[in-house]
Amino acid sequence: MLPREDVLKGVENRETVTRLLDLADQALRTWEVLCSDFLSPPELAEAQRIFARLTEVQILPWGGYPQAERQRLAIARTDLPLEPDQVAIAAISISGNFLFDPATHRDFLGSLLGTGIVREKVGDLIVLGERGAQALVVPELVDFLAMMLVQVRSVPVKTQLLPLEELKIREPKKKEMTTVEASLRLDAIASAGFGMSRSKMVDLISAGDVRVNWKDITQSSYSLKAGDLVAIRGKGRLEIGDIAVTKKERFRVQLTRLI
Repeated sequence: MLPREDVLKGVENRETVTRLLDLADQALRTWEVLCSDFLSPPELAEAQRIFARLTEVQILPWGGYPQAERQRLAIARTDLPLEPDQVAIAAISISGNFLFDPATHRDFLGSLLGTGIVREKVGDLIVLGERGAQALVVPELVDFLAMMLVQVRSVPVKTQLLPLEELKIREPKKKEMTTVEASLRLDAIASAGFGMSRSKMVDLISAGDVRVNWKDITQSSYSLKAGDLVAIRGKGRLEIGDIAVTKKERFRVQLTRLI
């Protein structure tokens, strides 16, 4: 048995981590490779920190494609090999004519959950504009969704299994830049990195739309450091690189924006 009480001390996503530890204990007993449900980025980051301290078990995250935000974990004893193809993931296409009634990420997700499934069974959603969307799901739901997911907004849709290699993945574009700021405050660095006014960034932070290392941060004065990742839904991510102090005691910060 794993040292459960020690592991769970100070854990933010306690319910999720408890389920993962249950799977880990089962994997130790049975010598099987087991898969979790899809984890959100904050859950995934916390799980990786926790399992890095455990010597008996190992994990392998995979979400269906390299940049996937939501991923499942394969969990196994450390002496067993782990490969991405052991993480069971299926892709579905949700096709329809959305030219006159465009649907958003929220619309597609709402229709998926409206069939009665829970969020943990669904991975990333890729919206294709007027053609519909693609979604990553646990394989056992493919037939169910093919029968039950027949409409998104006012648009009739056809839901069917899609080969993973047919996912319409857009490779993220990288933009390198440097900014010089009086402080390392979140609002200052992020407004420079995302190319928007500081007041607009303050509004986004206050509204809970900004995450640092996948944690919601609502304080504009939050201090960033090298290696931090700032994310805003729909606007990409910002990696904080090297930080140097100038002769005028300002901060020169290397930034990489992923769009």
